[in-house]
Amino acid sequence: MKISFAQGVAMAISESLAADSRLLLIGNGFVGLNMEARALLEPALREFADRILVAPVSELALAGAGIGAAMAGQRAAVDLSTGSFIFQAFAQVVNEAANVHYMSGGQTTAPVTFCSLAGMRSAGAAQHSHRIQAMLGQVPGLQVLVPGGADDAYHMLKWALLQSQNPTVFISHALLLGETGELTPGAPMLPVGKARIRREGRDLSIIASSITVPRALEAAQSLERDHGFSVEVVDLRSIAPLDRDTVLKSVAKTGRAVIADECHRSFGVAAEIAATLAEEGLAYLKAPVCRVAVPDVPVPFSPPLEAELTVTADKIVAGALKVLNAGSTMRRPV
Repeated sequence: MKISFAQGVAMAISESLAADSRLLLIGNGFVGLNMEARALLEPALREFADRILVAPVSELALAGAGIGAAMAGQRAAVDLSTGSFIFQAFAQVVNEAANVHYMSGGQTTAPVTFCSLAGMRSAGAAQHSHRIQAMLGQVPGLQVLVPGGADDAYHMLKWALLQSQNPTVFISHALLLGETGELTPGAPMLPVGKARIRREGRDLSIIASSITVPRALEAAQSLERDHGFSVEVVDLRSIAPLDRDTVLKSVAKTGRAVIADECHRSFGVAAEIAATLAEEGLAYLKAPVCRVAVPDVPVPFSPPLEAELTVTADKIVAGALKVLNAGSTMRRPV
C-alpha cells in the first residue's frame, strides 16, 4: 500500500503503543503540522492517553524524563520538535543517554527515542534550519536514523520504539512528510545500519540521506533521460551506524561518486563519506569525488537566498556531470 512519510511515522507510533505497554510518549507533535498524519495518530492518542505526557517546552527536562523512564524499565519516545531544539537538551542526549551503557559497565541501558524534525524547510532561517545529523554522528553510543523514504520512516521508527536497546535520534524532515512510498504489510525491514540501493546503476553512484534521497532519485532520472548515464542511488538510512561497506561496493562498481548532503560542506556527512572513499576506495575511483552540500554559512530567512544554498536535483546533476566528464582514469599512487 502507498503511504506518506508522515503516515509512516504515525503508524509506527500507533502500532508501537498497542504492542508494548511499557512505551511512553513525552509530547504529541511527532508528525509536525501534517494534519493527515495527526488524524491517523489521534485514535491512538485517545486510546493510550494514560501513557502520553503533554509536556511544556523544556527540552532538557523532557529528555531527562525520557532517559530516566527508559533506565527504569520503560521505553520512551520524546518529541523534541524542531531540529535546533535538541541543542537545549544536548547535555541529556549527548552526555547522559549516550554514555549510560558504557559508564555503567554494561549494566544499564536507555532505550529512549528522541524524535526531531530537522532540515532546511523554507524560511526557517538561521535558528530553525539546522541539520543535526553530522554533529550527532560524532557521539559514541548514540544511534542516528535519517530515513529518506516513507517505508523506512515506518519500519525504522517502529524498530527504535520496540526493539532497540540504545538511545536513538530519529530525524524526520519537514519537506519529506508528504513524500509517498510503497509499504508491504508484514515485509521484513532492512536492518538498521544497512544502506539501501534505491536505484541500480553502472556509471555513477550518488550517496544520499534524508531529504537528498528523493532529490538524488530525481537527478538520476534526469541524467539517464537527458544524458544517457546509468546512475546508482545509495540511501544511507542511518548516520550511526554508518554502512561504509555498501558505499564502497557501489563505488567499486561505478567508479565515480557524488555525495548529496544537506549538512554544511565542512565536517558534514558528505565529508565523512568522502574521507572513507579516499582511505578505503581510492583504487576504485575513475574521477575525483564530488560533494554537493550546503555552503558554510548561516541559512538565511530570504527564500531566494535560501534557494542558493539548497541541495537540489539540478545541483546534484551538475555535480554528476562534472564527475562524469572528469576523465576515465585517475593517477594511481606509485
